Amino acid sequence: MRADEHTSGYGGVVATPHPLSTQAGIDMLDSGGNAVDAAVAACAVQGVVAPETCGVGGDLFALVHVPGQPRPLALNASGRAGSGVDAAALRAAGHVTIPGSHPAAIPVPGCVDGWMALLDRLGRRTPAEVLHRAVQLAADGFPASDDLVRAVRSRVDALQHQQAARPLLAATHAGARVVRRELAATLRAVADGGRAAFYESAAGAAITAATGGVITADDLHRNQADWVEALGVDVWGTTAWTVPPNSQGYLATGTCAVLERLGPTGGISDPLSWHVMIEAYRALAAGRDDVVVDPQRPTMPADHLLAPDRLDAVAASVDRAGARDRPAPIPASGGTAYLCVVDADGLGVSLIQSNFRGIGSGVGAGSAGFLLHDRGLGFTLEAGHPGELAPGRRPLHTLAPTLWTREQHLRLLLGTRGGHVQPQIVAQLAAAVLADGADPATAQHRPRWTVEVPPTAGCRVRLEPGVPDEVSAGLRQLGHDVTVLPDRQPGWGPVSLIAVDDSGRRTTSPDPRVVTTSVAHTPRADTVERS
Repeated sequence: MRADEHTSGYGGVVATPHPLSTQAGIDMLDSGGNAVDAAVAACAVQGVVAPETCGVGGDLFALVHVPGQPRPLALNASGRAGSGVDAAALRAAGHVTIPGSHPAAIPVPGCVDGWMALLDRLGRRTPAEVLHRAVQLAADGFPASDDLVRAVRSRVDALQHQQAARPLLAATHAGARVVRRELAATLRAVADGGRAAFYESAAGAAITAATGGVITADDLHRNQADWVEALGVDVWGTTAWTVPPNSQGYLATGTCAVLERLGPTGGISDPLSWHVMIEAYRALAAGRDDVVVDPQRPTMPADHLLAPDRLDAVAASVDRAGARDRPAPIPASGGTAYLCVVDADGLGVSLIQSNFRGIGSGVGAGSAGFLLHDRGLGFTLEAGHPGELAPGRRPLHTLAPTLWTREQHLRLLLGTRGGHVQPQIVAQLAAAVLADGADPATAQHRPRWTVEVPPTAGCRVRLEPGVPDEVSAGLRQLGHDVTVLPDRQPGWGPVSLIAVDDSGRRTTSPDPRVVTTSVAHTPRADTVERS
């Protein structure tokens, strides 16, 4: 059962950026699969029908709430730089940043290893069953969305020279049939043969060829998926969880913890409420690029990022009387899909998968039928920097999935796309639901803010329409450089979220900023209500 608006009930729930992905997740739940099976099925379909967001050529992070366990499981399936990368050579060639289509921008894709890790540990269904719908849609075709049409048009000159991308050129208008038979063959091989059929077979050879040997067979042989310890912080009567670096997820949950420390304000119509949240984020984010680095080479222990004394110090640095000058994270566009699933038994999955810059690097894996991500742009070429490009390292990731619990019970699954603005948007939605008590539909419709970069004197803030005039005027008086935009911003979403109340009722709502977002609910004992 699919709903276009607010959906509530006690059965399984799926929230994704695309109706076909949502339907794949619901079908998996209906067939006896659990939330992990449904999440992987939805993710696989998303990569087929919306390659401008994600695909098997990208990376994956996930959090999984297992009922009765005090801490969620966390999966880092982000790929490592190939053995052939050479930061010194790039510097010698005059580069100060990594060129977007250069092989150094393309780490090993982690997605398929992420799928297999999730299914091996927690799934009920076989990979063949879970990937069936994605294979079918790739082989038989699917209608192009407006987003896919725009993405193809924006990069048609590059895509037309890539064998893997040529099927996407059929997306000339919304509803046009797109068939990706080579991708179907790759997915079918994974369904039958697991990771080896991707990394150590034809697809792997295509990745090596596409990167000119920068990614080697040995690089592909190394598993890219690691189970790691989830990073948690207590806030608003819940524990907020995310994946530790090389994810920037701590900025979302930490912003909320700093905001709680700053104390109550006058509510959504009070400029001070907006100001302190903006400044809480900016204060915490100032040092992001020095700490969101390869987890094997940390500059700070992960649990120190959200340690009480550090959050206290960040809160103390916020000036309630005005905006402060602070450095800001490097901007990055987001080709990302966030989805979440809760099944009838309470298993919950918060999953994010990405190509990075929209459709990715624009480099295709030949006849394997998919495009490769460019997440290597998260590295720096600065010699000696902890995030410097080097073989085998993981880059800074903007992906920021979250999962919120209260006394070991799932309370909220929440995430979005959006590059460096992800934690800003996640923090706003979390505050709306958990601090203000808004239902998901109300939270989704609230106007959003983002902090622009590069930094200026004070702080450049963009606001969606609908913000009260007294708020925008008040922010200006507090030293912010404010721009009120004429329309809602599709790039500031879509947010997917599922809230769970004390009775176990699950509630979700699609993001109105992106027309293809979709939520669905499977009924249990006729308890579903929709409005």
